[in-house]
Amino acid sequence: MTNTVRWGILGTGRIARDFATALRATPGAAIAAVASRERATAVEFADEFHIPLRLAGYDGLAACDDVDLVYIGTPHAMHAENALAMLAGGKGVLCEKPFALNRAQAEQVVALARSRRVFLMEAMWTRFMPALDEVKRILASGVLGEVSQASADFGFAATGGPDARLFNPALGGGALLDVGIYPLSITAYLLGAVEAVRAQAELGPTGVDLQTVFTLRHAGGALSTCACSLKARTPGLLTLSGRHGQLRLDAPFHRPPTITLMLADEAPRVLPTPYLGNGYVHEAIEAQRCWNAGLIESPAITHEQTLHLMGVLDEIRKQTGVKYPGD
Repeated sequence: MTNTVRWGILGTGRIARDFATALRATPGAAIAAVASRERATAVEFADEFHIPLRLAGYDGLAACDDVDLVYIGTPHAMHAENALAMLAGGKGVLCEKPFALNRAQAEQVVALARSRRVFLMEAMWTRFMPALDEVKRILASGVLGEVSQASADFGFAATGGPDARLFNPALGGGALLDVGIYPLSITAYLLGAVEAVRAQAELGPTGVDLQTVFTLRHAGGALSTCACSLKARTPGLLTLSGRHGQLRLDAPFHRPPTITLMLADEAPRVLPTPYLGNGYVHEAIEAQRCWNAGLIESPAITHEQTLHLMGVLDEIRKQTGVKYPGD
């Protein structure tokens, strides 16, 4: 990559720090600016990552001539608003998952990106991990035979009061949008679009889901069972099952260090799947590739795929009774 891409970071929380750390290891990347609601936090973040421009408020980032691509790492409920502002300013956008609170919001963001011919991509980093390429290769080889089932889980024991991000409906809290998006996105990527979904959830005092379990029917007929939790530390595995055995993305499956192939009458084969930096590097590389090529979306995770998954999330929340102020 010969063209340096100038990044702006919108937000200064943990995920933004993780992404800024990744950009240090991304070829052709330079962090030009960071924006926060409070100037003090922008200054602190900028000092930590040696960023020249530190901005109070987000409008300045949208208008900044020194920025090409903006990474949005704010709370879920702000994603759509932030993305619209950056796109209106002509900035390419890499928006952290979940892409928005609901499909209606996501449609507005995608429509603006298309009308302005500006790059827009959902930051589902697992989709760009080297492990996923190896999984796709093994599935295509036919060694498992017909793959008809999958199971995936992502859960941890969250802490905090009702106003904490994970439990606050005004911030898009709950297990589904925070970690349930991973099993949904990756099983849909590997098995095909979701044709039907059935869900159950345990809701907490604030009305968000503390844990949700859902089953999916994918295009082509495969079935998957997915679970997410803010109460339980789950195994963190994704297993694909075919006629001749299983292929497992080892824990944590959203950033798998290895995958394990288990065929009938054979010893398990553990395949290392190393990744660059902390893992976020791969999605940054893809965003930069698309930006330099003048694309408005990545063929690896298209606007339509993002909208499809947002619609599935809406249906799961409808079935389980989780509502947000933005609905």
